[in-house]
Amino acid sequence: MAKPGDKWYDNLEIKTLINGDVYSFYCDHACIHCFVCHENAPNHFESSKDGDHSHVYNQPKTEEELSLCLEALDCCPVNAIGCDGHLSTDKKYKRE
Repeated sequence: MAKPGDKWYDNLEIKTLINGDVYSFYCDHACIHCFVCHENAPNHFESSKDGDHSHVYNQPKTEEELSLCLEALDCCPVNAIGCDGHLSTDKKYKRE
């Protein structure tokens, strides 16, 4: 299960409200950069600049976009995607 405190520094950190629920998708350091999230929700997930991991560059704004992001979350083979990123104010994970 992805942890908000372990999310990558380059995730877009904004909250989105859909049907009364708050979401903030992210990828954490467990990401193996397998591109499953890119395939499921290409308008929301992309590769980092260094090509090391995936991150969220666009939060969902509609039910349809939310569905695609949740599908990416469900399909992630290492559970590196979370949608509770708004719960964390911790320092974000960054490799040295």
